[in-house]
Amino acid sequence: TCHSVVLDEADRMLDMGFRDDMVYIISKASKERQTLFFSATLSPEIKKLTEQYLKEPVFISVITGVTAKNIDQDVVRIKTKEEKLEKLHEILKKDLPVEAGGCPMKTLIFREMKHSVDTLTKELHTLGFKVGGIHGDKRSRERIRILDSFKKDQINILIATDVAARGLDIPDVTHVINYD
Repeated sequence: TCHSVVLDEADRMLDMGFRDDMVYIISKASKERQTLFFSATLSPEIKKLTEQYLKEPVFISVITGVTAKNIDQDVVRIKTKEEKLEKLHEILKKDLPVEAGGCPMKTLIFREMKHSVDTLTKELHTLGFKVGGIHGDKRSRERIRILDSFKKDQINILIATDVAARGLDIPDVTHVINYD
């Protein structure tokens, strides 16, 4: 009896290994249905799913091309876990002088797993940074408190799982780091 299927974050669902689940859900819906996929990226696998399960799909993109011109990207290669933390520490310390806190004013760091958010938050706190972490296991009240602290510059590093950070609107973020 289901005539509509909406799959939000389809790209992340595929990345996390839920392709079979997505196909199963679609297969259980009526053949005469409306199917909507929302995705931050249009990967070859998403494109393949659209060809298999959508009739006359319409693609809508909100990419303006302006953002990429304003962003500098770097890839830092490391060999060990210890070296990774040392390099992050070095990056956070070098971007601003010590009198300005020794850290970019607003740095958002993404981690893949909830426990790794907690671990890195503790490690950076031990190194003297003003840091907070959010993920799905934290209570809503705690996530809101940490986000408010970040927005009000009481902490200048926010570590989050990418799922927990989706939809956040935080002005003046100077650095985004994908730690994993």
